[in-house]
Amino acid sequence: MQQLPTLFVFTFGAAFFASLPPGLLNLNAAKTSVEKGKANGIIFGLGVALAVMLQTYVAVRIAKLISRNQHVIEVLLQLALGIFFVLAIVFFIKGSKQENKPLILTEAKKRNSFSKGVLLALINLLAIPYYSGLNTVFHSQGVMSYRIIDEVLFIIAAGGGTFLAMYLYVFYFNKWEHKTTSFSKNSNFILSGLMVLLFVITAFRLFN
Repeated sequence: MQQLPTLFVFTFGAAFFASLPPGLLNLNAAKTSVEKGKANGIIFGLGVALAVMLQTYVAVRIAKLISRNQHVIEVLLQLALGIFFVLAIVFFIKGSKQENKPLILTEAKKRNSFSKGVLLALINLLAIPYYSGLNTVFHSQGVMSYRIIDEVLFIIAAGGGTFLAMYLYVFYFNKWEHKTTSFSKNSNFILSGLMVLLFVITAFRLFN
């Protein structure tokens, strides 16, 4: 029981810092906040956090397999490779067709923002090997065992750290909502470029 606070802090921090650099999820959280309002951005972040918790649960379940069978991770990375390639094309085409017009915040159903957050987070398959590896390291260092309470805390901390990073993006861009026309216009190109970068990183991890 004494290692539980350490487990929570380390996992929360690992999730937060992994989600903090500009990426597909936090840029979409900012984009949602800019275009649909802060409330929708927060709902999007909650969707992302829920999906990350589901992925972390899967990661915990397969953590033991990682040390025995690398084929599982290879398959996940191959799937991620294809998804990032397709998303790069989709975002580029969407950005090319976007007109240069003033940004107008519109009301949107919060359920749609939540579903979008869940979907985008679920297709980010790199989260599973990331948290599987983290789980394995913590277990080898004695920070975590495979008790239910450890696993639940690990999952909650991963979701909490991710949501905090999403919220910071929502809050920051929402403060500048009247000066972010260029961000809204170019966000699809930014996301397309990010997909290319993730494609390269995933390919490097897969083939090396």
